[in-house]
Amino acid sequence: MRHVAEPGAKGRLLAGLFGASLAMGPAWAETPSTPRCDKPVYLTIDTGHMGVAPLIVDTLKRHGVKATFFLANERTQAVDGKAEGSTLDAQWAPWWKTLAEQGHDFGSHTWDHLSWQADEAGGFRFKGTAGPLAGQVQTLSAQQYCAQLAQPARRFQQMTGHPMRAIFRAPGGKTSPALLAAAKACGWQHVPWTPAGFLGDELSSDRYPNATLLKQALKNVHQGDILLMHLGIWSRQDPWAPAVLEPLIVGLQARGLCFATLREHPAFALAGAAPLKP
Repeated sequence: MRHVAEPGAKGRLLAGLFGASLAMGPAWAETPSTPRCDKPVYLTIDTGHMGVAPLIVDTLKRHGVKATFFLANERTQAVDGKAEGSTLDAQWAPWWKTLAEQGHDFGSHTWDHLSWQADEAGGFRFKGTAGPLAGQVQTLSAQQYCAQLAQPARRFQQMTGHPMRAIFRAPGGKTSPALLAAAKACGWQHVPWTPAGFLGDELSSDRYPNATLLKQALKNVHQGDILLMHLGIWSRQDPWAPAVLEPLIVGLQARGLCFATLREHPAFALAGAAPLKP
């Protein structure tokens, strides 16, 4: 699995790992129980195999970090007393409910982790990594794609009793103007990441060892960046998380940066509750 910020932008994205970042203003809001975050970065976490998910969340809790999670129903490893299954199945439901009650933010990642490939007449071509058609190319109409976005929102509300917000991340970050317009028409706002926010946890361990990725992130991440990581990547042999996550949090906080959810991001703060139907 490879993430790109836009179709055909792999080279620019990897260059962005070592390049400049996009600076934004301070968080727009705060709650009485949350210290003001004047120099925020926004940690976003996409679902994955979940093998390191409990360790990641423990790290976030110990350092007082709130994140924004993007949910797809992906295949999981056995971990923490849970059998192999999927990220949104019954055994993971209490785990997601706890995260919701801790104040994290949540958006959709499509139910079947559908990666856009091309626009087609009357629809869009995708290849998913989850669900009954995993690994197969499939064509969906705009309404069917909206249904893919809404299904994680319905499931999240069932699991937690809390609404998901109407934000989503396209798997791989792969979109087209037509796809974004279709999603917007059914109530969804897309969340990319900033170039320096690509943390590289899905890259080859041989070519991009953890020490290299940590060094570059500490150097390049600046105020306003939206950071991207995952709850476990199948292809990476030397797991990025939580090994890099903790020193990254500590290092960024030592530079005076703080962590906020996308509820405080000026471009995404006003997103309301997710539509539960396409």
